[in-house]
Order: sequence, then C-alpha cells, then structure tokens
Amino acid sequence: MKKALITGVTGQDGAYLAELLVKKGYKVYGTYRRTSTPNFWRLQSLGIFSKINLIPADLLDMGSLVEAVHVSDPDELYNLAASSFVSSAFEQPVGNAELTGLAVTKLLESVRIVNPNLKFYQASSSEMYGNSKTKIQDENTPFSPASPYGVAKLYAHWITDIYQKSYNIFTATGILFNHESPLRGLEFVSRKITNTVAEISLGLKKELVLGNLNAKRDWGYAPEYVNAIHLMLKQDKPDTFVISTGEAHSVLEFAKIAFELVGLNWKKYVKTDKRFLRPLEVDYLRGNPKKAKRKLNWKPKITFKKLVEIMLNEDLDRWKQFLDGKTFPWDAPAYPSESNIITRLSKENTSKNSLKKRKR
Repeated sequence: MKKALITGVTGQDGAYLAELLVKKGYKVYGTYRRTSTPNFWRLQSLGIFSKINLIPADLLDMGSLVEAVHVSDPDELYNLAASSFVSSAFEQPVGNAELTGLAVTKLLESVRIVNPNLKFYQASSSEMYGNSKTKIQDENTPFSPASPYGVAKLYAHWITDIYQKSYNIFTATGILFNHESPLRGLEFVSRKITNTVAEISLGLKKELVLGNLNAKRDWGYAPEYVNAIHLMLKQDKPDTFVISTGEAHSVLEFAKIAFELVGLNWKKYVKTDKRFLRPLEVDYLRGNPKKAKRKLNWKPKITFKKLVEIMLNEDLDRWKQFLDGKTFPWDAPAYPSESNIITRLSKENTSKNSLKKRKR
C-alpha cells in the first residue's frame, strides 16, 4: 500500500486530494495545527475524516515537520499548506512570508534529512505572475508577483527547484490558477458570491458587497485540479506544469451568472466597497494548460458556468438544511460578518472613500 503525506489536509485542495488518494487505495496522512477550534469540516463533509491519519505539526517548527515525515514515511509528499488568502498576506506580510515561503525550506530540509527518495509536490500559484504583460501565462512566462503572497510563493517555487537540482529530490511544482468548489473558504470571492446569493434568494440577506468587479481570473474546478497534482508525481521525471482552463472571466461575470441561476437581477443587489480592494490589484490572469494536456493527458471538463452552478446549488442546499434545523459539517454559520472585520487596509480604503465623498 502506498503512503502519502499531505500538509494542509484540512483545506480545500488537501481534502479533495485526500479523497482522491483514499479512493486509489493509499494510506493517507495529513498534518494539522492543534488549535482550540479544529477545522475538520471539509474532511467530514467528504466522509473521509475517519480514514485520514492525522499528525500534529507546525510549519514554523522544523522539528515537527521532521517528525511528520519520519512518522508517516511517505512515498509521496504533497505540500498544500500555506496562508492562501491573498488579501490577508497584505495584512500579515511577515507571517505570510514565513508560512508560505520559508516553511517550504524547512519541509524540504526535513525531506533531505529523513527520506530524499520520496516524491515531493509543491503547490505554486498563478499569483507569481502578478500583473504579467502577456495575455496568457505558461511555464516560460516571466514571474512578476504583485502581493506578499505571490512573492512568498515564488520563493517557495524556486527553493523547491534548487533542492531538486542540488540533492536530486523528485520535486514537481504545479502552477495552479484559481480553482474553486463548494469547499472553498468564505473569504474567497467565488464562495462569497455563491454563499451570499444563496442567502439573498432565501431572504436572509439584502446585498452582496464586492471589491474589484473587473478583475479577471482563470477559474477551474478544484476536484479536477487535484487529479492533475497527483498525475505530476506519476511522471518519470520532475517537472513544472501550469494547471488552468485557458479562459478568463471577471468577478462581475461570476456574480451575474449566480444571480441569473436564482432568477434575480444582479444590479439590484451588488454593491462595491473600496475596503475590499487590494493595495496593488492584479487585474488579469489566464493560464495556458497545453503542456499539462500533452504530458499529463489532463484537461478540465467543468465549464465556468457549471462551476458557478455547482457552488451555488451546494450553498442553497446548505442554507435550506440549516433553516430546517439540520446539523452538518459547514463553515458559514461560524463565519463573522465582514462588516465586523477591521484591518489596517480596510480602514485606510474606507477613510479614502469617505474623504472623497466629503470633497464632493
């Protein structure tokens, strides 16, 4: 029986990858942080929580990472752990650099010390391209990150390459573009849209407040993307792959489709607020997945509209169950109202907006 260790197993990608590997007969280990409120709802909702061997570990504590690699003794190690919400990286740039960037060095050192013969996957990100001057990005497109998150991911990307060349460790890197699902966190704009539209359609909310409506992203379906991740470690040689749909759609398009699916006019409900803008916006990202199609025999099947529909239907079903008094693994009831979340950046953007209104 093959063994796999997944860091970040409680996140969207970690949960879907764990589900995939369990179905393939793997013995799956996953690291998690000991906290006062454990976050296992994704694993529980997929019905695999009892099938995962959990190992307490901290990305900032190399000793615990060494222990995790030693205890699991994996054939494959998938590093999916990171501080993955881009906006929070502006709010906590130092912590983001340590968790998303420097921690990867610690994990690679753990691999080098314990078992340099395992296969290692590093989750890179399209955010490394930032405001690229190209209309479509592939494996050879120059990187130009526009956020602390993008910079940290780029460090992790390059240090992984260095360990592969220096110590002959099998390291594959996947440059994944935006990939969404019903397991996406509510802080991400995709899930924020579908969850709020579900609430509005059921009379639980009156508006959807967003930031940059014109930002365009290459949106894919997360369960398909984790399959590509697994395929990367099945190759004879380590390599880097862009995983994307090859299409770009705006935040506004995402919202429009969601409202159309519940028979509502988006113009009556969508508002914008500068508090949700990044200090430095990335306006457009679109990936070229040709290499993945050619070498991995992988291609996305879920269309953009179908992705929105899948997410919206799941949020609608969850809220209906919630209103019926049913209990199930879910994040929305415990998530704070965004109006209660105050950060330096949101306060600065709000102040700038108020000043402009007074000048008028």
